[in-house]
Amino acid sequence: MPNTVAEILLDRTLDKPLDYAIPKSIEKVEVGMRVEVPLRGGKAQGTIAALKKSSAFEGLKPFLRLLHDESLVSSELFQLASWISTYYSCPLSRVLKAILPPSVRKEGSHKMQGWIQPLLSRGQLAETCETIRGRSPAQAKVLDLLLKHPKGILTSRLAEKAGVTRSPIKALIEKKILTEREVRVDRSPIFDHDFFPIKPKVLTDEQKKTCDAILQTLGSFQPHLIHGVTGSGKTEVYLRLIQEALDKKEGVLYLVPEISLTSQTIERFKGRFKEVKIAILHHRLSDGEKFDTWHNIRKGEIPIVIGARSALFSPFPKLGLIIVDEEHEATYKQSDEAPKYHARDMAIVRAKLAGCPVVLGSATPSIESYTNALEGKYALHILKERPQSATLPKVEIIDMKTEFEKAGGFTLFSQALLKGIEMRLARGEQALLFLNRRGYHTSANCPFCAHAIACPHCDLNLTYHKGEQILACHLCDYQIPTLRQCPSCSADGPLKFKGAGTQLIQKTLHALFPDIRTLRLDADTTRHKGSHEKIYKEFKSGKADVLIGTQMIAKGLHFPMVTLAGILNLDGSLNIPDFRASEVVFQLLTQVAGRAGRGEISGKVLIQTQIPHHPIIRQGAAQNYRAFYEEEIEVRKLFDFPPYVHLIKCGASGSGVEAVEKLAIQFREMLLKALPKEAEILPVIPCGYAKIAGRHRFQFLIKTRRIFKTIQVVTAAKKQLKQKGDLRLSIDVDPLSTFF
Repeated sequence: MPNTVAEILLDRTLDKPLDYAIPKSIEKVEVGMRVEVPLRGGKAQGTIAALKKSSAFEGLKPFLRLLHDESLVSSELFQLASWISTYYSCPLSRVLKAILPPSVRKEGSHKMQGWIQPLLSRGQLAETCETIRGRSPAQAKVLDLLLKHPKGILTSRLAEKAGVTRSPIKALIEKKILTEREVRVDRSPIFDHDFFPIKPKVLTDEQKKTCDAILQTLGSFQPHLIHGVTGSGKTEVYLRLIQEALDKKEGVLYLVPEISLTSQTIERFKGRFKEVKIAILHHRLSDGEKFDTWHNIRKGEIPIVIGARSALFSPFPKLGLIIVDEEHEATYKQSDEAPKYHARDMAIVRAKLAGCPVVLGSATPSIESYTNALEGKYALHILKERPQSATLPKVEIIDMKTEFEKAGGFTLFSQALLKGIEMRLARGEQALLFLNRRGYHTSANCPFCAHAIACPHCDLNLTYHKGEQILACHLCDYQIPTLRQCPSCSADGPLKFKGAGTQLIQKTLHALFPDIRTLRLDADTTRHKGSHEKIYKEFKSGKADVLIGTQMIAKGLHFPMVTLAGILNLDGSLNIPDFRASEVVFQLLTQVAGRAGRGEISGKVLIQTQIPHHPIIRQGAAQNYRAFYEEEIEVRKLFDFPPYVHLIKCGASGSGVEAVEKLAIQFREMLLKALPKEAEILPVIPCGYAKIAGRHRFQFLIKTRRIFKTIQVVTAAKKQLKQKGDLRLSIDVDPLSTFF
């Protein structure tokens, strides 16, 4: 008996699929196909989740039509979606929306454009061109250009390059001199400039040992962790592994934590794999670019995909290798909306489903990954040295309290840092300055009543941006012009600004060194498409002496001429009441320090701090990961935090503060009755940012060793608890922060 019923997951967030009859007129129906269905007098779209011979419901309506004539979600991706749905407590329909880009989900097609070709031989075309030049100069221009493109050219490009309208082209078609046909235009991003060929480097003994061990696992599932110091040549190992996978005609997924790294990665990959098609996937691609790139990957036409966390869902027909670079980075975790998955963890799940190895790499592995490696769950590979003549930079800790005394007050730069910048300018070398605050000043206060100008929608002070002359909220993007009157006491006069951001650092540098050339890499300078690539190329080509930036510059960028790295202030990050605070600061210190001295010239790192004897500052300066790990793991064990337990963060939000807190308490009380005794449920507290975009926020944590059972109970309890009005409950499994 053939299948007559399709279980369809609608794009609307529903917990369960709906049964629809398969229309008799449709011959081929597969799991993963997109369909249109009747729903409550209207129409809706969804994805076929399963096929079956019958249904428990009678009188089923047939679905209306197929939106695509082929399956868009492979069996492997469906299994991954199901895993994410269960583990991260998120409806499967919502997970499928994350897996299928909007441009692919909707009923779309490839872009078609006109293609012009000559019907005459090259000699006849040249002769015709000269004959008509006097009386039809526009037509002659068209033929002149076609003589340079004898195989043909897009109609739109022909008109643009020849500087003519459509009319002369149409006239030449009517004269049977040219012909036009429809062709598919590939909108995948094209890397049309030349890339400098990169030959394979001679591997060190450490690199060769690591490479050989991982190569032996190609064709089978095995997680690997490469713990290599900054600049130790992890990328060269990756490139060797990728070549082997390509030789086997298998796809390679290369995840990066930040799209700022894609320019550098593409440069390296195209230099090594010149003839291989490479796709970049990230949120700034247009719908057309995403559509064509996605389908080209699915058809096996693009074997290498580079991208941020959503690239995890690339539809490879045969996936042979996954690499997660800088695996410790927080940006791999989606924390703002469901499904709140961690791309690194799900890369391991996908590798298991695909039966291929997954390689995690970092100079500062997450505590969880390193523990898994020590326990034998991952194969551990260690790279202790930089290859060839490169050495780790010398690191110096500068006590800023002493510098304040010397300067007779607050100063942004220590004397040692200023001298270091001056020395690099004289020698034609480059410097990098890290400050994890964008904007000009971080707060604005009334000089009379000390009132801090805060965002009316969020629990955060507004940041002053001098270039735009605005006060902006970095949580909800609320903006107002700089105030001339205090909104609290109505006093007239300029506000008093406090705190330093990257804009202030840049302006102060230009005041101290009038001829200095600077670039800034932060969320303000990278708002537009292609801005990351532009800044990266300008700095690498030597068009700036100093790169100033936030966390973006700590994520694996390679600049051979950077010989000085200055860390201006990380003290505040150590005071955040979060169990990962020490780990985050250690990682930032080590990663920023690792940007210096990566070429032939040795590097130096200056860490400015008011707490020079803090153990994390000391360990970061020494780049001693093992010492940091051994101390940190004891703290985690003592206070029962990951990796010894799993955390689940349960949140409530809404416009009314009392109603939100009440909902959170009610949810916690339900779980106190339902969860087993071993699960520890902490009290309800306001979130670190207690209000964002007009919504008040409360949370409580669950600590558990039986994660799957706990998730099952929490998910069931959430379904039972009615969320009225604008009140919402959220579940974040394995949150990266217990504060924000």
